[in-house]
Amino acid sequence: MNFLRGVMGGPSAGPQPSGAETIQKLCDRVASSTLLDDRRDAVRALKSLSKKYRLEVGIQAMEHLIHVLQTDRSDSEIIGYALDTLYNVISNDLEEEEQEENLPKQVDDLGSQFTEIFIKQQENVTLLLALVEEFDFHVRWPGVKLLTSLLKQQGPQVQQIILVSPMGVSRLMDLLADSREVIRNDGVLLLQQLTRSNAAIQKIVAFENAFERLLDIITEEGNSDGGIVVEDCLLLLQNLLKNNNSNQNFFKEGSYIQRMKPWFEVGDDNCGWSAQKVTNLHLMLQLVRVLVSPTNPPGATSSCQKAMFHCGLLQQLCTILMATGVPADILTETINTVSEVIRGCQMNQDYFASVNAPSNPPRPAIVVLLMSMVNERQPFVLRCAVLYCFQCFLYKNQKGQGEIVSTLLPSTIDATGNSVSAGQLLCGGLFSTDSLSNWCAAVALAHALQENATLKEQLLRVQLATSIGNPPVSLLQQCTNILSQGDKIDRRGSKVQTRVGLLMLLCTWLSNCSIAVTHFLHNPANIPFLTGQIAENLGEEEQLVQGLCALLLGISIYYNDNSLENYRKEKLKQLIEKRIGRENFIEKLGFISKHELYSRAAQKPQPSFSSPDHMMFDHEFTKLVKELEGVISKAIYKSSEEDKKEEEVKKTLEQHDNIVTHYKKVIREQDQELEELKQRVNTLTSQNEQLQATVTQQVSQIQQHKDQYNLLKVQLGKDTQHHNSHSDTFQMNGIQVEEVSKLKEELEEWKNKHELLQGQLREKDSAIEKLKSSQLELGTTEQSSQTSKSGGLEHNNELQKELEMLRTQVQLQSAEISKLQLENQKLQVTNTSADPALGDSGSTAPNSSELGGRLQQEIKELKSEVKALSEEKESLKQHLDSSSSTVAILRDEKSKLQQEVAESKKEQDDLLVLLADQDQKLSALKIKLKDLGVPVEDEDDIESGDQGDEDEDGDEEEQD
Repeated sequence: MNFLRGVMGGPSAGPQPSGAETIQKLCDRVASSTLLDDRRDAVRALKSLSKKYRLEVGIQAMEHLIHVLQTDRSDSEIIGYALDTLYNVISNDLEEEEQEENLPKQVDDLGSQFTEIFIKQQENVTLLLALVEEFDFHVRWPGVKLLTSLLKQQGPQVQQIILVSPMGVSRLMDLLADSREVIRNDGVLLLQQLTRSNAAIQKIVAFENAFERLLDIITEEGNSDGGIVVEDCLLLLQNLLKNNNSNQNFFKEGSYIQRMKPWFEVGDDNCGWSAQKVTNLHLMLQLVRVLVSPTNPPGATSSCQKAMFHCGLLQQLCTILMATGVPADILTETINTVSEVIRGCQMNQDYFASVNAPSNPPRPAIVVLLMSMVNERQPFVLRCAVLYCFQCFLYKNQKGQGEIVSTLLPSTIDATGNSVSAGQLLCGGLFSTDSLSNWCAAVALAHALQENATLKEQLLRVQLATSIGNPPVSLLQQCTNILSQGDKIDRRGSKVQTRVGLLMLLCTWLSNCSIAVTHFLHNPANIPFLTGQIAENLGEEEQLVQGLCALLLGISIYYNDNSLENYRKEKLKQLIEKRIGRENFIEKLGFISKHELYSRAAQKPQPSFSSPDHMMFDHEFTKLVKELEGVISKAIYKSSEEDKKEEEVKKTLEQHDNIVTHYKKVIREQDQELEELKQRVNTLTSQNEQLQATVTQQVSQIQQHKDQYNLLKVQLGKDTQHHNSHSDTFQMNGIQVEEVSKLKEELEEWKNKHELLQGQLREKDSAIEKLKSSQLELGTTEQSSQTSKSGGLEHNNELQKELEMLRTQVQLQSAEISKLQLENQKLQVTNTSADPALGDSGSTAPNSSELGGRLQQEIKELKSEVKALSEEKESLKQHLDSSSSTVAILRDEKSKLQQEVAESKKEQDDLLVLLADQDQKLSALKIKLKDLGVPVEDEDDIESGDQGDEDEDGDEEEQD
């Protein structure tokens, strides 16, 4: 306040004094007037002056306006005027033509000062939140604008007040559901400011169903073809999702990624790209990148990548990538988006490898993109985007790396030359006269070798034809030749850039690959070139090349297997000591990590450079430098004895690893054998169970036969007592012969079954003998496997015991069968006396005549009920018609009353305007009269006279 009063206290010219006096009088009128109309007129006048006299109104009227908001909430008009006045005072978004030229510079900070005064009392913000809940347009809209301005000026403080306010954020979320588009759109802007850099509020807004509402708005507005409202919604979505893992997971789990696919359905006719459409699509692509950013947790990124593939979003982005007529900035951002969607996701990388460009003949999308990367006429940002896409395609993708390197190998090169491969494009860029193409091709090829020792060895087979008549040279040799030529080749762009790219490629190639180091050292010119480069005192630009040469020489020492006598580790160290010096070598090696461009490249995977000259380091290469810088420094200072000890330790470790690998292999084989044995045991167990079930069934059948036999014996005894005649005996003997023949057939069947069981028992015995032999063979294995196998032997012993029991049971059965045979031979007579007992069962059906009578009675009852219901329906219909006519009459009366109220409001407004004009004319006449010297009554006397007149009029009305 003291600062603002100091600004006011200075000398001022023009109409400011009269303006200040007018504002003071209006403030007094707001504070002292008892009539609501007077206060409303005064607040309206302050609103009209607030833009021109922002400072004066803010100093004198803010307290009164806040008081109006607290006390006059019943009148929406005065509340709206007060909110508009406060907005004009606090907001810095005034138009330039409405500001005076001689306004002091401090006014630029007035909004922040006034905001600080307003939010000093937290109740003011709480009051404003309550007013925003009002449905009245003249209250809600100014309240939204004022709250947005407060958040712009003092965002963190206002955010904290809203956060601790009960249901503060939830109240503001209701703005998105307002049917009036003006309030809804300004509500989106308010939530943009509210969610900026505040994770707690972002979570609350997300869980208040913000994603659903914002996506609905974007769909209603036409997706990418929509206007500024779509842009505002996308900015709000970015605020909610960026660097907020909780909201990202909620967005994915809510299946909102699937709703993003229609955004990118741009159609075949891409000629009509408005500026707003380009902006919207750009923001949509950025929103996709927020969900799959490399800085997110790997698990969250991977799940979003898979969801984008399954819903078809990646396919849609690839369609835009290969489409024609797409603006350059949209194409660049699409390439960057596709890059991060496929980065590290094998499924997405495989799909991208299968995408073809719509050309004749069709070419892979990777080849088309690489053609743009090595084409120096393409925009710089587009070439950077293609390089990033290629890097992401190869990231943790050994299959893709192998496919790229295979296009360089002699066995897979297309001899006809009809199609251009990725490897040929990379070689062409590596050896072109454009330094940027050299750098991009070198980095791309380095990514094809990243963490893949097999491909580093295979790339040594690549042979290049340099010129007609000369023998081919290896790719490694050609890289070192170009590196040694240096400034002799005329190139476009930075000459340092080409050498830096080649050195990064060589360092990546030779690291962790002793065979490649041997090939590199086999060329006698390489080591003298590196030592010469490091030993020279060159300019600042060349220091970076010196550092990379030192790194390459250090890699040649650290990964040297001492297979070349002249370039053993010890001799190379002695060479460094004599030609360079160890301290100087370590200092030159440190030039890399101390460089400013190295620090920039180490921050994020995407290559983003302000100009081609700054394109020096690759993100993955910075990781390699960080890993090797320390170990190379230690290796340089190690003595030969320490090297020998280290080699012995390495050999010991290798032997140990071999032993461990051997035992792992043995254990795997034993595990497989154990699994097979377990399967055999399970098979035998099931067979045993089947045999037990068969034996049980046979025992039950034998018992049944015993019962039948006993019954026959009883019947035979009875028959011998009652029937003694010869004819009867002859008949019974005939029956006896039939029964005996049946029993013989059954005995034959039992014998066959008995033989089958004995055969199965012999098979089980042989299987058990085999298991015993296999157990004896595996007796020399590990203790763990022995214990498991001993368990298998015990189980087999149990099975053998069970089989022995089965044998005894079968023998008992055979004994019983023989007994039956003997008893059947002794049978002499038989008797057949069976009188079938038949039982008649009847059921009484109900009489058909009685059933028909019941049905007719029930039909009559149902008809009577239907008739009663139809009569009740008719009466309800008549009652509904009468009530609907009454409602129509009431609606007509209501519309007439509303029309009369509107006309009366319009007349009141016209009268107020006339009165305001009359007041202005009177004040102008008074000023003229004062200038002419005519005495004029003071304004206070006139007001008191007016008040007296009003009182008299009021008395007359009361008398009437």
